[in-house]
Amino acid sequence: MNKPLFCSLFLLIAFFLNAQTKSSYQSLDPKNPITFKGKTISYQGKTISLGPKAFFIDAQFSKEQLSKYPYVFNSINDAVKQLSNGTETAPMSLYIAPNVYWVDNPDDPEIRKPEGDGTVPYALNIKCDWLRFLGLTNNPENVVIAANRGQTIGAIGNFTLFKISGEGTNAENVTFGNYCNVDLNFPLKPELNRVKRATAIVQAQLIHCDGDKILARNCRFISRLNLCPFTGGKRVLFDRCHFESTDDALCGTAVYLNSTLDFYSSKPFYWTKGTGAAFLNCKIHSLTNGNQFFTKANGQLAVIDTKFTAENPIYLGWNDNLPLTTRNYQYLVSLNNNPVLIENKNPESTIDMSNLDVLNAYRFNFKGKTIYNTYNLLAGNDDWDPMNIKNIVLTAEKEQGKKLRFLPTQLLIESSQKTLETKKDKALLKASAFRFGNYEVQPEKINWSVASQDKTIIELKPSANSNECEIIPNLLDGDSRNVIITAKTTSGLEAAVVIKISPPKLESPIFTEAPHFAKINNGILNVQYKINTDFKDQTIINYYRCTDNKGGNPIEIAVSRDNIPLTEYPLTIADSSYYIMATLAPKNNRSDAGKTIKIVTQKAISANEITANKNTLIADFKNSSTKNQLEIIPGFWTFSPLDKEDINNSNPKDAWYFGEGFDGAANQFGLLPTGRSARLLYTPVKRNYTDMTFNLQVTPFKTAGQGFSVAHMYMDILIKWDAKTNSGYALRFIRTTKHHDAVDCILLEYQNGISYEISKAVTTHAFNGRCNISLEVKNNHLTAALSNKPTDSLTANNQQETILSALIKPSIWGGFGIFYNGGSQTMINEIQTSWK
Repeated sequence: MNKPLFCSLFLLIAFFLNAQTKSSYQSLDPKNPITFKGKTISYQGKTISLGPKAFFIDAQFSKEQLSKYPYVFNSINDAVKQLSNGTETAPMSLYIAPNVYWVDNPDDPEIRKPEGDGTVPYALNIKCDWLRFLGLTNNPENVVIAANRGQTIGAIGNFTLFKISGEGTNAENVTFGNYCNVDLNFPLKPELNRVKRATAIVQAQLIHCDGDKILARNCRFISRLNLCPFTGGKRVLFDRCHFESTDDALCGTAVYLNSTLDFYSSKPFYWTKGTGAAFLNCKIHSLTNGNQFFTKANGQLAVIDTKFTAENPIYLGWNDNLPLTTRNYQYLVSLNNNPVLIENKNPESTIDMSNLDVLNAYRFNFKGKTIYNTYNLLAGNDDWDPMNIKNIVLTAEKEQGKKLRFLPTQLLIESSQKTLETKKDKALLKASAFRFGNYEVQPEKINWSVASQDKTIIELKPSANSNECEIIPNLLDGDSRNVIITAKTTSGLEAAVVIKISPPKLESPIFTEAPHFAKINNGILNVQYKINTDFKDQTIINYYRCTDNKGGNPIEIAVSRDNIPLTEYPLTIADSSYYIMATLAPKNNRSDAGKTIKIVTQKAISANEITANKNTLIADFKNSSTKNQLEIIPGFWTFSPLDKEDINNSNPKDAWYFGEGFDGAANQFGLLPTGRSARLLYTPVKRNYTDMTFNLQVTPFKTAGQGFSVAHMYMDILIKWDAKTNSGYALRFIRTTKHHDAVDCILLEYQNGISYEISKAVTTHAFNGRCNISLEVKNNHLTAALSNKPTDSLTANNQQETILSALIKPSIWGGFGIFYNGGSQTMINEIQTSWK
């Protein structure tokens, strides 16, 4: 064969083979065919040229096939390595064929950790402007971008698929899923199905971003805790998207349009920021029990034309610890097809926009159709119009003769002072209006008002343009009062601020009868005094144990709280041989505290002056000192940080405080850890102790039974404890990776600070609400029990009583206490201990 003929034949064969390779390509989804021709793809009648700003991705391609095509990839990860910045008119586009794309290897046993000084481990960190993820399908379930790691389950930190830095990120027809706690079902190719990594629901996130003009259309966002769909974006629009989540999940700066949301727990937002989030024509299915709130840490919301459904009776509210100043907006909201007012127990917090012009900022009617005014909400200062409705808005505005653009959605009040004393202070209130996305505008005329019962104690003096208002207090007597001042615009925007109004402050009273201790009566040390006042006595009285009658080496043991003088101090066996000092600062409800005077018992407390049972200790901490007390001293509490670095700090903050609870402990007062961890110990007076019981009532802030912030955080209840050597026994409550609505209980032996398990772990759902915990040592047998009454959030099959037991070594120790390392707080309501 001559050379020219051979070359021609070779080229013909090569061309034929190449054509066969291209023509053999077939998408997994035959209903949405894709034609691949090497340098182009064709989809739905459109031919797309591949190049530096247009990549084609299909996991079906082999490495050999990819070697021929520089702009074709079989993974998101490889494509991301070649990205370059796009523009608004020419974005960097990833055309993604139906398949499952793991951005993190689900079979890699290595634990993912944050990079550098970061706190979040990311699968991919992308820096690219105007990046577009475009699924080549009509069904977003067919293009899945996935990972399956979460906090403590495959990762240290809240594992997240993407961190995207850049403007204009866009996604269409794609599912973003973290399948740590959710099964991946992929009907197009069932062999790609994958069972969830764990049943315990942990923080497993999707996308953090820091750009503006973020758009997701016909996308699905699947995880549970901390979903994070494009969280961090300035202006975000979700059009026809679907979300599945539990708490702390949603983007708090977004417009949710024509979308569906499944709420698996009570607080889908941690918070909303600035002008907040808006739901327009959405369907929300609540799978929680009892209360369905929106936020954990507050923020503004607007809910329009939105239908809630729920299998169980639920209460719709904004927040379970609702600030008095909350003002959120709704229009045509229903629950199981019945009209409902969100937060109907606090109706002042909800502005029903029916018949108010502010509704035009969110929706209006035009030619018989409802138009959701996304142009007003998202136009910003750069005319962003992702739904292409600007011309409709302009036409409607002209025909209807009313303003439909640049309408504010938020009114806020700033106050120069939050506490005012009559005849001394004034405050200036300033109202500011903002368009969605935090663009400030000049507010309309504002009407300032207070409730009728407060009109006599406060004077409002609005400025000429009404944007500002001077507040002049006029409370002449009685106790201080909180006054709510409301600002309203003519269109219906509202804002509120709380100002504390006090009567004129008087000079501090003085003692007309010098403070002194009365004779100890029935084991009670009583302080007597008189002050020159006609007002309510609020003298501050604190008590100390000292080593001499001059007040040497004082350790604070009891304090006044809630402006109630603590005139009586019940003596206990721990006071024996100590001198008791009291400090008194005279005060009434109209004054500051005056000069402090101290008094000390002239002789040490003797045992025969004490009537309290020396074998029993009961504490609710209502008047207990909670200052750090780091020493281990018989008869004293030790309040200290748990972390050694905090203990060694030259000036550590107090590890505990007495205060009001939140979430699961709302409307209760008790002892609380200041930070994520703390140590509380009691060392009894020196004796040989044999049997003892230690009973506690505690209330976790967490309301699902998981107790603590993340897996492996815990609380140890200590008994038969020697604080000097950190030895003894404990009942540990620990959050594990097995459950998201339960904790494990296990008995431990501590030897010189090192713990050893001495029982099998038992799982309980009862660590929720007010819990009764009992530890008993009898005849060297340790028994522990947890019980609780069922609450709305507990299912019928939940275990309400947990019992563990173990044989222990005999000891003479009688200490007890708590090691708290739980992150989310747990309130200590009461402690009761008895010894033998």
